[in-house]
Amino acid sequence: MKKQLFILLFLLTTSVSFSQIDFGLKGGINYNSNSIRETAQDVFDGASSRTGYHAGIWLRFKIPVIGLYLRPELVYTNLKNEVVYNPNTPQAKSTNFTFQKIDIPVLLGKKIFGIGNVYIGPSFQYVLSSDFSISDIPDVDGDGFTVGLQFGGGIELGRLGLDVRWERAFSDIESSFVGNLGSVSYDTRINQIIIGLSYRL
Repeated sequence: MKKQLFILLFLLTTSVSFSQIDFGLKGGINYNSNSIRETAQDVFDGASSRTGYHAGIWLRFKIPVIGLYLRPELVYTNLKNEVVYNPNTPQAKSTNFTFQKIDIPVLLGKKIFGIGNVYIGPSFQYVLSSDFSISDIPDVDGDGFTVGLQFGGGIELGRLGLDVRWERAFSDIESSFVGNLGSVSYDTRINQIIIGLSYRL
């Protein structure tokens, strides 16, 4: 599966003749949330159990004639989330889990006023591992490869760039675990607010 993701990235970046190529590094924070307003409120309240980080590389190819660009990225993401199982029983429990994944967003974008950018596109995800904080989850069954949608915008000042994106899941449930209290489904393709800082080399 990992090889397929790298092949996909290679094909996307070499299948079309582009007139201008930029590339660089990026990193930032990820927040498990459905809206910017919810993210701001939770951050000010001190909630840190739903945050994570990402780091990776990006490429940008200007597409001739139509005035758009293609921006594929290869990103490592570490993200936290919480799952509650058997919520309506005396045995109800919740646990935090951390999962590591490789994300490959493939974004179609457009520059605005020379310094602004807007973009949208699919994001391919491959889950590397998941770690739960309680001991009664001996078996985890996960769908490693999923697809979501990213869209957002940002600004560039010289070689530095700052962007904010929202990632939307295409499906509700992607994985499950089997514990002493039974089988429970949870989602690794969660909705996220992604804030990133990039540097053009």
